[in-house]
Amino acid sequence: MAVLGGNKPLIWLIGCNGMLGRELSLLLESRGTPYIGTGREVDITDRGALFSHAEAQGRAVSWIINCAAYTAVDKAEGDAENCRMINTEAAGNIACLARSIGAGFVHISTDYVFNGRENRPYKEEDLTDPVGIYGLTKRDGEIRVLKENADAYIFRTSWLYGGYGGNFVHTMLRLMKEQESVRVVDDQRGSPTWTRDLAEVIIALTDLDGTGKTAPCGIYHFSSEGEICWFNFAREIQARGRTLGILARECELIPCGSAGFPGSAKRPAYSVLDKTKIKTAMGIKIPSWDESLCKFLSEKTNA
Repeated sequence: MAVLGGNKPLIWLIGCNGMLGRELSLLLESRGTPYIGTGREVDITDRGALFSHAEAQGRAVSWIINCAAYTAVDKAEGDAENCRMINTEAAGNIACLARSIGAGFVHISTDYVFNGRENRPYKEEDLTDPVGIYGLTKRDGEIRVLKENADAYIFRTSWLYGGYGGNFVHTMLRLMKEQESVRVVDDQRGSPTWTRDLAEVIIALTDLDGTGKTAPCGIYHFSSEGEICWFNFAREIQARGRTLGILARECELIPCGSAGFPGSAKRPAYSVLDKTKIKTAMGIKIPSWDESLCKFLSEKTNA
């Protein structure tokens, strides 16, 4: 996929077909920003293939945004090597490429780098201690990225949902339409985050080029403001879905603990991220999770 034009800086969006990648693609297109989007047609685990693709563009790439990741948390427990190749090795390859061609680099990471045992929002400098293969490979990916490219930007985020691909909001809406009752975990807390909000902040970072403004490189936390458990989030989705006419039938939501819910991987019990650093560095106001959920569902209604 390629959208080219003018003399504007060229962005290479890796993982353009995923939930966040699709959101970024649409945002770049709406702005008329030149970009190339790649998915599985470029083997990111092959450093040579990455360099060859960059050379084939015929013009300088100003930013690389890496949205590619192995995100099947439960499957990762039995597929550790493939998960490591994508989340760790490939991340390092892309960081190396960005440094070599003089491009800015944004890499997406996760709240799963933490063990979830705290009772206050995690800061960027807090000790990482992942509790599963997915989190471990993402944490190791962060380390590899910064080793290969000290000027990289790493955005840790949490509980992503959006208009594209599988996510909690889509799953809940589907189940509530199909079933008489749905069990939802009530002992994990976090900040649901709309992909649109994250995409806009990423593009705002790339927009700093040529303005004389900068944001220090390194690790940043970005998620919506506020916190909630999965069960109460499901209740809000149901209530707003009924108000907007997305949901018509009755469906009972039943709270349950993580121990009684099927899954191979352990999840962090507390995934709230402290956003002070990014708000200060970029001068942004972050919307609350309920504000963004309302906008997201309203768009679905009007689509």
